[in-house]
Amino acid sequence: MTDNVSLVSGVAKRYASALLDLAEETGVTADVERDLGNFEGFLAESSDLDRLVKSPAFSAEEQLNALTALLDKAQISGLAGNFVKLAARNRRLFVLPDMIKAFRVLLAEKRGEETAEVVSAAELSDDQVTALKEALSASSGKSVNISAKVDPALIGGLVVKVGSRMIDTSLRTKLNSLKFAMKEVG
Repeated sequence: MTDNVSLVSGVAKRYASALLDLAEETGVTADVERDLGNFEGFLAESSDLDRLVKSPAFSAEEQLNALTALLDKAQISGLAGNFVKLAARNRRLFVLPDMIKAFRVLLAEKRGEETAEVVSAAELSDDQVTALKEALSASSGKSVNISAKVDPALIGGLVVKVGSRMIDTSLRTKLNSLKFAMKEVG
């Protein structure tokens, strides 16, 4: 039995690898990186776009038409635009967010960089992001990029994931640990 997660990540990695190879061959890697980042921003901001990308209820043609209009309006063209359209044509649009993430990971590996996924209770300031980058770069010995998300349920603190390492200093986790310890005592 095939695990859906590994299947999806395998598909995402293959598409991302092909995109990176083509971007490098044609010398447009920075443009593709920027355009995919912009598209990812639209996905995060629009629940309708997220639904269009993830829902099998829309036909490939409907997805392609809607995305073509969005890409044109957002001025995302060239290799990145064609990549998004290819994912729609091949009915792989639901994997697109993972493809973009895999592209970033592969590109970072080629550059000798690492990406830290940081979840905080509130949005981090530019100074906090810079300080976190410097601290993580110093500890890993590599240049570290930050992918930040906000989760108010953490109450306070951070959850930082770099590669296979995870550091959880969130108040939610500390409170849960305290609750567990108190149950053991009582």
